[in-house]
Amino acid sequence: MNHGRSTAPVLDRAVSLFTSVTGASPEGVWSAPGRVNLIGEHTDYNEGFVLPFAIQHRTAAAARIRRDGRIRVASSFADGPVEVAVEDLDRLFPSSGAPAVPEWSAYVLGVAWALRSASTEHARDLEHLGADIAIASDVPVGAGLSSSAAIEGAVGSALNDLWETGLDAVSLARIGRRAENEAVGAPTGIMDQMSSMLGRPDAATFLDCRTLETRSVPLGFADAGLELLVIDTRVKHAHSTGGYRDRREACERGAAALGIPALRDATSADLPRAAELLDEATFRRVRHVITEDERVLEAVSALTDRGPRTLGPLLAASHRSMRDDFEISVAELDAAVEAAVSAGAVGARMTGGGFGGAAIALVDRDRTGDVANAVRDAFRASGFGEPDIFPVTPSAGPSRDV
Repeated sequence: MNHGRSTAPVLDRAVSLFTSVTGASPEGVWSAPGRVNLIGEHTDYNEGFVLPFAIQHRTAAAARIRRDGRIRVASSFADGPVEVAVEDLDRLFPSSGAPAVPEWSAYVLGVAWALRSASTEHARDLEHLGADIAIASDVPVGAGLSSSAAIEGAVGSALNDLWETGLDAVSLARIGRRAENEAVGAPTGIMDQMSSMLGRPDAATFLDCRTLETRSVPLGFADAGLELLVIDTRVKHAHSTGGYRDRREACERGAAALGIPALRDATSADLPRAAELLDEATFRRVRHVITEDERVLEAVSALTDRGPRTLGPLLAASHRSMRDDFEISVAELDAAVEAAVSAGAVGARMTGGGFGGAAIALVDRDRTGDVANAVRDAFRASGFGEPDIFPVTPSAGPSRDV
């Protein structure tokens, strides 16, 4: 499958690792993409709207079925494999604290556990099935590009084929989210997994996180002479740490005070009442989510009716809201956004869960060098580390590549 660039290096690394660990060849190699969220941050777990797209960076899983009831996983990012009995997965997960296995392996083993749990009609058939799995990735870790969903999508696709569970893309997205929530302990929504599983070239996925209804929205970046740059600040973050959880709990408090199931059910018209009911910090968290949902809907309308060049003000407003109301930006992200816009970007904002990670900038193709240089200059002037800046291409979802 054409993913927008050659995936051969990451596939080869997965196969090489598999062979070195097992002494055998894999039955196949599956891959799944990371994602960039164009707009709609922290709206997913509030049952709202998001507009992400899959990118050309992928995670590969080389895998082979085992029939001895054991599962062995290895990663190019870790020292040595982790092996457990499949029957022990129910003891390991769900995890009430830190996973009982290395965190990287909890993503892989958690998918196996959640897949078995979801395939109750196949439970007897799966009883003695295991797998050897080796993963490699070129999705930047900690940059807000959902390296975790790429792992979950690749592993879920591999096991779905090897174990013949016959689950569809949305079911595999649910399995990935359950693995991340209950095996790893990261309280994320389902946007990342849905974006990875449903990716299409030159399109974003408009997702209603309550109903899981989706619509493919053509982006038209190339036709408009635009590229989307990712500015990875290299400031690492982790969703399983406290800041993300605190924001989610604030949203839950806000919805409860407003007497609604989720913040998805509120609009800007409810903000005056929210200001009366909530403490100042919780109100600002709520205001971000409500207005961000509205910005997602406006972005879909803009892309459908007016084209991608009209996204600039929405991207700017989204970043201000995350910086001032949700307070999840950092100095490096603010500097990246400001420098990109000052250098002529159509629009820019931080993307991902925050507290580090990446910003995105929508830029005229012939100005990408100027924008990248302006960001690097701004980082040097502020004493920040060198950012990693690269274009991303809206790309396809999971596939069996070998």
